[in-house]
Amino acid sequence: MAEPASEIFGAALAAWRQWQDAPWGRLRYTLAEHNLSRHLDGRPLRVLDVAGGNGVEAVRMAADGHEVTVVDYSAEMLASARSLADSTGVGHRVTCVESDVAKLGDVVEPGAYDLVLCHNLLQYVSDVESTLVTVLEPLRPGGLLSVLAANAHSEPMRMAVRDMDLAGAYESLDASRHFTKTFGTPMFPRTAEEVSAILRRLGVGVLGHYGIRSICDYIPDDQRKYDATFFAELERLEIALSDRMPYVLTARLFQLIAAR
Repeated sequence: MAEPASEIFGAALAAWRQWQDAPWGRLRYTLAEHNLSRHLDGRPLRVLDVAGGNGVEAVRMAADGHEVTVVDYSAEMLASARSLADSTGVGHRVTCVESDVAKLGDVVEPGAYDLVLCHNLLQYVSDVESTLVTVLEPLRPGGLLSVLAANAHSEPMRMAVRDMDLAGAYESLDASRHFTKTFGTPMFPRTAEEVSAILRRLGVGVLGHYGIRSICDYIPDDQRKYDATFFAELERLEIALSDRMPYVLTARLFQLIAAR
């Protein structure tokens, strides 16, 4: 019998934490927060973090004064999220709920949240539109949705430039799926253009399109990224490029901020 997906992600918790603590992981959270902050006015919000994993993003938002509900189907990930929230002193502002995204309507109120985070989810689902319909249900009218996913446009570039694998880059141009190293699971290529079109069909307006890690993933020397001075310069450059064309088009991840 195949191992349930929730157990696969839970078993990879240690590897996921290692990735989060690496320079590229830290950039992912800093840049996502930076991009989202352009659309917030400083008011405390009710936030729903869908497929929020081990709660790193939720805890960062709770530390800024927001009330955050994390929904994930991995009990191991949620236990880690609860531990992180408590140890950081924001446990009173973080609620953890174990549920599959498809059953989100059974565990959270419709129209009750000011902000919904749908980060690192769409590349793992086969039906983007039905997933977006589900995650939009808890969002109040006028509320914000933040979508973050792996960018299909970046894979051929990464393989050709970083890995010098031209044959692999060519094959990836029209590949229907990739596999993640951290979780070892299938990943479906997505683009900001594809997701934006679906959001518009659902009556949601896209306010911003940002790139995350426009440079980092094309630099082959990973060890140098651990140097504090180099990393600071890299972070400054990444922030500057996060909303500039054409860099957002080939960034490793894309982020869309939309309003219902």
